[in-house]
Amino acid sequence: MDIKALIIEDEPIARQNLKGMLGSLFPEINVIGETGSVKESVEFLQAHTGDDPLAPDLIFMDVELSDGSSFDIFRQVAVNAQVIMTTAYSEYAVKAFEAQALDYLLKPLDPESMQRAVNRAKDRLAQGEPAPVVTPRERLLIRLNDQIVPVEVKDIAYFYSEAKNSYLVTFEGKSFVLDDSLDAIEGRIDPSLFFRISRSCIINGQAIESMGKLIGGRFRIVLKKGIEASTDLTVSRARADAFIGWMER
Repeated sequence: MDIKALIIEDEPIARQNLKGMLGSLFPEINVIGETGSVKESVEFLQAHTGDDPLAPDLIFMDVELSDGSSFDIFRQVAVNAQVIMTTAYSEYAVKAFEAQALDYLLKPLDPESMQRAVNRAKDRLAQGEPAPVVTPRERLLIRLNDQIVPVEVKDIAYFYSEAKNSYLVTFEGKSFVLDDSLDAIEGRIDPSLFFRISRSCIINGQAIESMGKLIGGRFRIVLKKGIEASTDLTVSRARADAFIGWMER
């Protein structure tokens, strides 16, 4: 069974090491593409989908890319392939599985873990299983003293973190403390509605009035009238290109 693979990795040495390992362990895997950024990856996946001969069956995806997080890719394009995350950072594991990644391998990669992950992917592909699809939550349940308050996700203007706590703010200006981290929340909400502009803020596109350019390629977001800004609303330089692409979709 021939398998078409895409490698998303911004470090040339890591990319070569991965290709070498795949070549020695799995000669049936054909690397049909290599990208090193969110922008390149989105463009590749948009250009090669469905029955296109370069549409990948399997994607090896690093987390931290040259222009942002690989999770930004899922926000801009449908990923119709089995995904194996490869990263040096263990803290993204929960988020990876919430994004329905098949496996999560820590660098430096070892042959045993790679064989296990690829064999799982081969089994799914042989059985014709489609790539898992994440169903975003329509509401979040917020614990408030001895009560549980349901909040419709579409009514949330933004999420933010501060002093080790996470919060949400609604369009009506109500603020609630969250039990979960922004990493956990990001995997549960609709990526067509929300974008993570920085490590400390996820914003609803419907809350944005305008964006102003800042020095260094960043953007400052201005909220629509009546929505209070309880945190810094600066789009980080690393996420700026992906953010503009998301806004233009």
